[in-house]
Amino acid sequence: MQETALLKLLEKNARMELCDLAAALNESEDNVQTAMQQLTQDQIILGHHTLINWDKTNTDRVMALIEVSVMPEREYGYDRIAKQIYRYPEVDTMYLMSGKSEFIVIIYGKTMQEIAQFVGSKLACIDKVTGTCTLFVLKKYKGEGIVFEMEEEANERLLVTP
Repeated sequence: MQETALLKLLEKNARMELCDLAAALNESEDNVQTAMQQLTQDQIILGHHTLINWDKTNTDRVMALIEVSVMPEREYGYDRIAKQIYRYPEVDTMYLMSGKSEFIVIIYGKTMQEIAQFVGSKLACIDKVTGTCTLFVLKKYKGEGIVFEMEEEANERLLVTP
């Protein structure tokens, strides 16, 4: 079984029926089911998610990307500091990065003030954190390969007058 092909199909559509997966992979349903169970057990498949356009709901939701600068620890590097940060329930996603900051932390809140409170009272107070820079997402155009708003087919030519 081509595990990579299975993973790519599931990544595009986690709700794809087992029979459709089997047909696309030219495998039996039992083989596909066994492979999926093994991939889950090996923590390669970690969950199944739905992509939601929250802007079209009546839900107050603010997304922030926070650049976090830290001093690494001898013998542990960044791992122990990362663990301190990602353990907060407010933290949705966290990456170790190359560039001017060591981490990018993504959090969601109801208001900008709620996010600012988290940064000021929890994140910035962690030992070894030397600085933060909070970037608020104003509009999401595309996520997980999906365009959030369909482009209007308006005529973008300007009127020319003599």
